Amino acid sequence: MRILIAGIGNIFHGDDAFGVEVVNRLNQRSLPEQARVVDFGIRGFDLVYALLDGYDAYILVDAAPRGGLPGSLYTMEIDPKAPGGLDKQPFDGATHGMNPMRVLQMAQTMGGCSGRVLLVGCEPETLGSEEEGQMGLSTTVAAVVDVAANTVEALVQRILEESRHAPETGVAS
Repeated sequence: MRILIAGIGNIFHGDDAFGVEVVNRLNQRSLPEQARVVDFGIRGFDLVYALLDGYDAYILVDAAPRGGLPGSLYTMEIDPKAPGGLDKQPFDGATHGMNPMRVLQMAQTMGGCSGRVLLVGCEPETLGSEEEGQMGLSTTVAAVVDVAANTVEALVQRILEESRHAPETGVAS
């Protein structure tokens, strides 16, 4: 069982740095050896190739504007093979140079990602502007970074536990 935890976001756009901050926090913790934590920032092509690398599960961590209160956390499963496509998924990550839905679409056209895809997202308060930039999370979003890191850790544990109890798929010879 291999799990990729991918932090996504632009550190120059305020709360868009949420995913980057969460994975920075996770890198200070002791996670199971099956989990790999990577700060992808806005490097979409790097994430595409990681999605093609045969992980069993992917946990994307990103700012997720869905119209809720700033600081609200969302955990959802994304189905890259959903009928109707990724455009119909309940998340639009078009807040930075890397749109996770477009990255998943690109990975699908290149052979697809083989594992489960989960998103831990946070409703941003401010994303700054292209002209002025804004480093640092808002107080509201910064207050939930540890909660989000705990959520990711719990997801990793749940995925590993489910894999231990899953029926064997091999055929006896």
